[in-house]
Amino acid sequence: MTAKFRLLAIDIDGTLVNSTDDVTERTRQAIQAAMGAGIIVVLASGRRYSRVVPIAQELELSTPVVTSSGALIKETRNHTTLWRADFSAGLLRRVAQVVRESGFPLAFLGDTFTNGFDYYVDALGPTNEYMERYLELNLGCHRFWNDFQNQPPPDVFAGFSLGTREEMAGLAAELHRKLPGLLTTNVLKSPRYEGFFCEMMPSGTTKWSAVCRLAAQWGITPAEICAVGDDVNDLAMISEAGLGIAMGNACEEVKAAAQWVVPSHEEDGLAHAITLILEGRVPQTA
Repeated sequence: MTAKFRLLAIDIDGTLVNSTDDVTERTRQAIQAAMGAGIIVVLASGRRYSRVVPIAQELELSTPVVTSSGALIKETRNHTTLWRADFSAGLLRRVAQVVRESGFPLAFLGDTFTNGFDYYVDALGPTNEYMERYLELNLGCHRFWNDFQNQPPPDVFAGFSLGTREEMAGLAAELHRKLPGLLTTNVLKSPRYEGFFCEMMPSGTTKWSAVCRLAAQWGITPAEICAVGDDVNDLAMISEAGLGIAMGNACEEVKAAAQWVVPSHEEDGLAHAITLILEGRVPQTA
């Protein structure tokens, strides 16, 4: 990679991995080549921390990881938390009330990896088929919590609900209407689950803000960052990075924000991009 780019921020689902959740050998080699050229590679994912750790280990990355759409930054070697977007107890209570009154299930992510679970589920609130299926696919990853109002759990940095696209878009709108300026939300779909997520985090929390926190520690400017992704939680980093790249399978909003659109995650689009950049052959449109 040319000296212009010193940090490569990579989304996971729909970008780094293909539809079978695999990192292809071509992609693996491209990432190794980038690191060999002195580029810092940072995974910046919507996945919760426990689901990012195996990918980082597989790629032999020693850099911190950005997880939960920017709400948590951790070291995978010793699971030290470098930063998290803590919910105040008051905001947590208000979010829980809005989601419950809207009739949707709710879970809050906690910085609890070393305690053996990832998130707290509202035990007394509504549920639906999407959340029930989610819990079935993630056995042992949650703890039920009885009272988000009077005794909110500690170390919470993000929350989520599950439903149809229309339901989650409506929930996001309701959260912003009742809690104006207090939240960042993303409505998106993970290939692993049915239904759509409504992610909710303290205002200003994005993958880009988290990547910039790390970059600043390393003396790297935004202009020296290349970011690659495919979904709405990648928009900020693709829009603001020195080079923002959208995958061929990206949503139209992300493609419109990118300087360069590469082949899809099924066609090793990430490897394609890294190879051309290392060779100094970035298309002029970028």
